[in-house]
Amino acid sequence: MPDGGRLGIRTANQTLDESAAARLGMTAGDYVVLSVEDTGSGIAPEKLPYVFDPFFTTKPLGAGTGLGLSMVYGFARQSGGSAQIDSTPGQGTSVCLYLPRYSGALSEQTEQRAPRQLPSGIAGRRVLVVDDEDNIRTLVCEVLEEMGHRTLQAANGVTALDLLAEAGSIDLLITDIGLPGGMNGHQFAEQARRQLPDLKVLMITGYAEQAQFAEQPSAPAQELLGKPFTLDALQTRVQTLLESPPA
Repeated sequence: MPDGGRLGIRTANQTLDESAAARLGMTAGDYVVLSVEDTGSGIAPEKLPYVFDPFFTTKPLGAGTGLGLSMVYGFARQSGGSAQIDSTPGQGTSVCLYLPRYSGALSEQTEQRAPRQLPSGIAGRRVLVVDDEDNIRTLVCEVLEEMGHRTLQAANGVTALDLLAEAGSIDLLITDIGLPGGMNGHQFAEQARRQLPDLKVLMITGYAEQAQFAEQPSAPAQELLGKPFTLDALQTRVQTLLESPPA
């Protein structure tokens, strides 16, 4: 909502018969419905069928896509539910998340998460994370710190170059390809490797229309991770790169 507006969040219990459930690709039964509505600019009808696609975005390069509606839809489907979107240009958008309602007894036991076992020699590395989306950048840094690494973060290539100059050296660069400010992720990585020729790089991209980036020859010690990604996929790529030979 670039010009402001209203955002509403509703929850409800709903029972779907076979006909209503089939339209959403679900089975009949009881569901909890979480609805998020806004009075923003809305989405054009011809784009609605694609909004749950993993790499679809209506935003320009550098404006960011986030993990997006595809992650919402994937979570709902994995949970046995679904998601539905309705939108009218100039009036707003409504997204409904359907989740199966739990009917069993409440458990008084809480599952304890086992501490993550890190390979020897991998923890304690310094990682620079560059992404203009605050939530993704913060999430990636939290995952890295949970793995035992130290993090630096920046929202664009210019700021990241300043951080790199101050830091002197880093072990891994994680950068989004679509960065604002006139320097994309590939360009920043090239600049960074002029200072640190052995730098290992993980590129993150969510732009299907920018597939030419993925088609470029891969540099040594460099990998590509597409949005949306799971935390396990992120951790695996990070560990693989840190264990790999220098660039």
